[in-house]
Amino acid sequence: MGGYVLKRVLFMIPTMIGISIVIFMMVRLLPGDIVSVLAGADVGSDPELIEQAREQLGLTGSYPEQYWRWMSGVLQGDLGDSLRNTEPVSTVLLNALPITAELVFLGLLIATVIGVPLGVLSAVKRDSRYDFAARIGGLIGVSIPSFFLATLLLLFTSRVFGWVPPLNYVPIYEDPIENLSQFILPAISISVFTLAIVMRMVRATMLEVLGQDYVRTARAKGVKRKVVISRHALRNSLIPVVTVVGFEIGILMGGSAIVEIIFGLPGVGNTLINAIFNRDYPVVQGATMLLAFIFIFANLLVDLLYGVLDPRISQE
Repeated sequence: MGGYVLKRVLFMIPTMIGISIVIFMMVRLLPGDIVSVLAGADVGSDPELIEQAREQLGLTGSYPEQYWRWMSGVLQGDLGDSLRNTEPVSTVLLNALPITAELVFLGLLIATVIGVPLGVLSAVKRDSRYDFAARIGGLIGVSIPSFFLATLLLLFTSRVFGWVPPLNYVPIYEDPIENLSQFILPAISISVFTLAIVMRMVRATMLEVLGQDYVRTARAKGVKRKVVISRHALRNSLIPVVTVVGFEIGILMGGSAIVEIIFGLPGVGNTLINAIFNRDYPVVQGATMLLAFIFIFANLLVDLLYGVLDPRISQE
């Protein structure tokens, strides 16, 4: 197991280098830079002052030179400073990461707590009205965008109940009730797609597992149906679910940006979008590298969980 983990970690290094090169070039291929954004449409701006500002911000020199300056800092643990407010990028991301992490955690919690039982019920009661309702709900869930659902929820609660989530972020350790009231609607918004995927995946794998010989043998030996479903069928059905959840962690970390903007949550996605608009290269690069690392690390954890759920995989 230790050798496998080491091999995967070593494989992460060229992957992260490739991602860093791609994102470095992509942000610089955008029209204009932060100096142009700050100067705006001021036609009277002195070209010499603009060039001097670019030099002070480290935007001069060839792209390989700029990349090497940035990567040299990254290798020393320095992601640079924001070009907008000179705040260290690491500080910006450390302030935003807990917000996005909590949002993603609550979204995945809702998706798994509801999606897994619905998938089991749909498989056990195949072709019943419960199965039909679950499949229709799953189809709707994978079809509705999270930002559209977030807008509908916000309009519904404000028009019907006269309530909207608080706009000022409150950490959960300061006021758990206030914190959860801020996150409940965004978490529901980002969870629906994953919930639908989890439900459909559990249903499909449960139907496959319930038809296996060892399940029929257990039933023939007199093992109770609930025991067969929970201990034999469900455990083997969770492997694809773990894959989906691990994959969704990375997607939700970056894909929750619009939902964060709608509900005013200053998370990583919101920070990344604002940095792109402002051409704040260090923040864009740092946030993207963080999201890429989380995505790769989540996939590593998923592979390790395979061995826990299925000992045969661990032995291999």
